[in-house]
Amino acid sequence: MEAVSEKPFDPTDPYVRTAQTFPTLTEEQIERAKLLGQEEFLPKGTILFERGQRSVDFFIVLQGNIEIYEHRQNGLNVFTVHDEHQFTGEIDLFNDRQILVGGRMGEDGRVLRFNRQQFRKLTIAEPDIGEVVIRAFILRRMGLISHQQGSVVLITAKESADTLRIERFLRRNGYPLEVLNYDTACQEKAFLHNVDLRTEHLPAVYIHLDEKLLHNPSNLILAELLGLVETLPDNHVYDVAIVGGGPAGLSAAVYAASEALDVVLIEAEAPGGQAGTSSKIENYLGFPTGISGQALAGRAQIQAQKFGATIALPFSVSEIDCQTQPFTLTLDNQAKIRTKTVVVASGARYRTLNCDHSFDNAGVYYAATAMEGSVCQNEPIIVVGGGNSAGQAAVFLSRHASHVHILVRGQDLKATMSDYLVGRIKASGRITLHTQTEIAALKGDKHLEEVTWYNSSTETMETHAIRHVFLMIGAVPNTQWLQNCLTLDEKDFICTGLQLVEHQAWKLQRQPTIFETSVPGIFAAGDVRSGSVKRVASAVGEGAIIISQVHQFLSAQNGGDLLNQQLPIH
Repeated sequence: MEAVSEKPFDPTDPYVRTAQTFPTLTEEQIERAKLLGQEEFLPKGTILFERGQRSVDFFIVLQGNIEIYEHRQNGLNVFTVHDEHQFTGEIDLFNDRQILVGGRMGEDGRVLRFNRQQFRKLTIAEPDIGEVVIRAFILRRMGLISHQQGSVVLITAKESADTLRIERFLRRNGYPLEVLNYDTACQEKAFLHNVDLRTEHLPAVYIHLDEKLLHNPSNLILAELLGLVETLPDNHVYDVAIVGGGPAGLSAAVYAASEALDVVLIEAEAPGGQAGTSSKIENYLGFPTGISGQALAGRAQIQAQKFGATIALPFSVSEIDCQTQPFTLTLDNQAKIRTKTVVVASGARYRTLNCDHSFDNAGVYYAATAMEGSVCQNEPIIVVGGGNSAGQAAVFLSRHASHVHILVRGQDLKATMSDYLVGRIKASGRITLHTQTEIAALKGDKHLEEVTWYNSSTETMETHAIRHVFLMIGAVPNTQWLQNCLTLDEKDFICTGLQLVEHQAWKLQRQPTIFETSVPGIFAAGDVRSGSVKRVASAVGEGAIIISQVHQFLSAQNGGDLLNQQLPIH
């Protein structure tokens, strides 16, 4: 194996970890794999798969080698060669999205070919091989991202909300991306020489394959043209549809798919939810050095897809018909999904400021990842909020910003933030806590330029030239799409379990299960549920528990129980 790269040596580069990124299977593993695949002789130059194809086969090299290449404006660039007993593929072999790279025989040779069904059987029936393959796939995608291989080019002119939206969408979905400003792109990229691209057309996305140039595309259009959208079968009835790809939804998808349920997860932007925007989660069990929310969500997504879950994005559910079985979910593109059960894990979003403004993604942000950190490099910033998310953001961003101002309305952080974060904030010389303080006004043209805050203790106003504000305050449940289908509490969170009895919203003789809503067969988990603990670990636990309740419902339904009758209308 060799991985070709023009980047200087980096010990964190996945391509440096050759034994894990490009492993060689043992003779004994090869013999077991032969029982599930087809052995073929293929001449040099045979195309095995091309960028843009879906559901491609998996190959193990028995003799010869396979070249992996990307499409560039000046032709094909071979950047990896798989030798004997090595294998092809990366994480898109676990889904039906368009693949990012091509593969061909580098010389005459023999291979083991596996179609998708055979590949899935191999990874499940031979767990030691499956472990090697999954680890390699994850590292290979990280390598593609790091080296911008199989990537698209985002061309920008200046700070803009749409530039940040597109970059966030691609990065959170793990898509390789090269970001260039307009002047650099015009000088370095030959594909722009014959294109009438003006600054008013920006941001623009260039796709090397088919040489497409997209002017400020929506997330959906971008996802469709990059092949991130998977085709959902017509008139198909799923066992369970999960709305929302945060920790609760991903957990439910993993457990449902691993227990042979036919499951689809619907996500509006990218897996991870609010947790996916966290730079580092340090108190999640099993990760003593912490893990970023995006990394945790990415692993969970692969885990769910490995077991056969379908992840449909970027779609929102606009309507639900919960009066008859099977339930019908209508997506924002008017597509319909029919399902026997529903898990509502649509989460909550941070509250906005009381003052009106138009600076979302143009100075006002609701996430604190490396991408946002690069935006505010060496500038003063504000973090609004007193919870763990705000504390994690402040500590992380203090490594990028010149100074971090935390604004909270309370008198201290002890009641709302974990002690380890409070200690770090106090110990940092680059973070200042402003208690009993809130933002009064934001000013600027197309981008935020100035912030005024008010201290209720001193009754004073202060105005500062600050261009970046991170909002992590409160929680507004994403339940507007339910349209009176389910019983909600006074803050619009979903009532479940014994809460329904207290609200006199349960109509059946049996007691509701813990996470069951007022409509039998519809369950709620995570931040969207009334009374939930706003922690990643608890959301994961709820998602796992719900699947046992889904099984109970489906068993009763198949047995002709009362649950199979027309559902009560609320």
